[in-house]
Amino acid sequence: MLKVSNVCFSYDAKKVLNNISFSVNQGEHIAIVGESGCGKSTLLRCLYGLYDLDEGELAYNNEKILGPAYNLVPGMDFMKYLAQDFDLMPFITVAENIGKYLSNFYKEEKQIRIKELLDMVEMTPYANVKAKLLSGGQMQRVALARAIAREPKVLLLDEPFSHIDSFQKNRLRRNLFRHLKEANITCIVATHDREESLPFADKILVMKAGETLSYDTPNTIYNTPKNKYTAALFGDINVLNKKDFGGYDEELICYPHQVHIVQENGTPATVKECYYRGADYLVIAELTNKQQVFVETKKQFTLNDTILITI
Repeated sequence: MLKVSNVCFSYDAKKVLNNISFSVNQGEHIAIVGESGCGKSTLLRCLYGLYDLDEGELAYNNEKILGPAYNLVPGMDFMKYLAQDFDLMPFITVAENIGKYLSNFYKEEKQIRIKELLDMVEMTPYANVKAKLLSGGQMQRVALARAIAREPKVLLLDEPFSHIDSFQKNRLRRNLFRHLKEANITCIVATHDREESLPFADKILVMKAGETLSYDTPNTIYNTPKNKYTAALFGDINVLNKKDFGGYDEELICYPHQVHIVQENGTPATVKECYYRGADYLVIAELTNKQQVFVETKKQFTLNDTILITI
């Protein structure tokens, strides 16, 4: 188990992490989400032992994770941390980069492992290409393969798919997270992408200004967000008043798919914008009190159409 207890950390006089606590069982996948600058990347670096904490404690299976003040070479042997800069060796090939830290004692097993990882990140055709000749997305895929080559106990990923093309990203995510589950590797991902948190995480840690707002399952975080900030991390949201829909005077937070267009007995709204998204349309409408509402619908509407909506 990885245990984070009351962790505080500052850059100079600016506090970046404030009293962060959570625990992760072996093999669990955790997504850290929050706005830019909330402390996600800093938390990963602390977990890896790159920084000395101001307060608190980090431990893995009761072994303390200590920073550079205690370790000549910062970082923990049982962990692997993949930052956003990839850190590949530019003048050796893709295959050599992936196999860099694999033992040469069992050469046949090493080559089998390299091939397996090349297939997983879909870089087999580039096995003999030097890293410096790759695109940013290709470098990121190689860096992912190298990070899991020796199957660490804990894998820390900072925006691991940010440079990868959309059409490859979904398949690569499925391949990677399935492999990590099969290998029982604990994975903690700092991400802005809901497609990396909701489908693949066992739990989501929501951060704001260096503090923890929520730590729960994706289902709970998404369907019962504690505040507007948390809900907005997963897409467009509506902040409405229930009295506009026949209820009490109370604030209501809901997603566009939770607003429905009906034929009668709904609240009137005027269509201001309509965007085609492939599977549906996103309508931006306006209530009589000028309140803006996001609505998902299968039907296309035009400017100034009147619709009836309900929650």
